[in-house]
Amino acid sequence: GDLRTAGVTVRLRGPLGLAARQRTLAVDGTVRSLPPFESRKHLPSRLARLRDLDGRAAVRVRGPGTEFDSLREYVRGDDVRSIDWRASARSRGVVVRTWQPERDRRVVLVLDTSRTSAGRVGDVPRLDSAMDAALLLAALAARAGDRVDFLAGDRRVRTRLRSAGARDVAARLQEAMADLEPVIAEADWDALAGAVSALGRQRALVVLLTPLEPAALEEGLLPVLPTLTRHHRVVLASVRDPALEELADARGTLDEVYDAAAAEQVLARRRHTARLLAALGVEVVDADAESLPPALADHYLALKARGLL
Repeated sequence: GDLRTAGVTVRLRGPLGLAARQRTLAVDGTVRSLPPFESRKHLPSRLARLRDLDGRAAVRVRGPGTEFDSLREYVRGDDVRSIDWRASARSRGVVVRTWQPERDRRVVLVLDTSRTSAGRVGDVPRLDSAMDAALLLAALAARAGDRVDFLAGDRRVRTRLRSAGARDVAARLQEAMADLEPVIAEADWDALAGAVSALGRQRALVVLLTPLEPAALEEGLLPVLPTLTRHHRVVLASVRDPALEELADARGTLDEVYDAAAAEQVLARRRHTARLLAALGVEVVDADAESLPPALADHYLALKARGLL
């Protein structure tokens, strides 16, 4: 956020050092602290994979999210459905169509700033880790030629950004996220879903950056999901706490056995909630804070490779 200066204080001591006189002068100034983009280190490797998908490494796919690229001669192993019979009739051999992923898709990032985002995994708030994942995905999607929209909120929408296909989308997102802090209140998913719909009716990849907390999701998010999945492809990205698995595996003492039982119950509820989300057509990316940004980026690339955006 923004740190504003209160003023500059000047203190002058007397010649004997027994007394001093001081005065504070008002000085206007602001220092802005931006969210760290530590996952930037994963961007070059994902851009290399993106270049493969774009066809600069001669990789072609076919699907509902692909567009025609060119014609070439048939080689063994090609999908027979790609054969262009009209072009083959005018040629001496069999000709197939090649396809490449469509560009100018929409990606909508929804950042949850409610009470569940205030929880810490290690020493880092979940909100900070979700921001890092959003920055990596936004930078990758912008390089892919897709349009990126962003909104954040809890009981109300705190900020929104229509960045289209801007190349500096990561920098603009950092500015938009700078003032965001967790709010000790439940998320109003009706309002957030309405804000997504207000961004446009065109089909989009909607990424919900929110913790996979069973109570909060089952009461607030699940009832509104059909509204989103009816028009969009929805992915939920969650920061998982590895301490739960550690507690569930440690059973050396009686206290550890009780802790393991409690941890297993929490993990079982999370798995149940993930199954409910999957039944509603939502894909879940659940990973620890360090692994979530590359895992979410890989999921985006996989959807793009299969033509599902």
